[in-house]
Amino acid sequence: MKYIDIKDKSLEELQAMLKEKKVLLFELKAKLKTMQLTNTSELRTVKKDIARIQTAITAVNA
Repeated sequence: MKYIDIKDKSLEELQAMLKEKKVLLFELKAKLKTMQLTNTSELRTVKKDIARIQTAITAVNA
């Protein structure tokens, strides 16, 4: 996901995306702890997506 893709979305859409990504991050961390996660780079990608979404939310509120 790129910032260009999310910068034009509404606040409600961004908050829904943020919740979805946080749930995904929780699931990935749980899989990591139980040794079921094979691709650990997914964690980094999801964290960066969360940061992008939070940046977009800040831009909408400003």
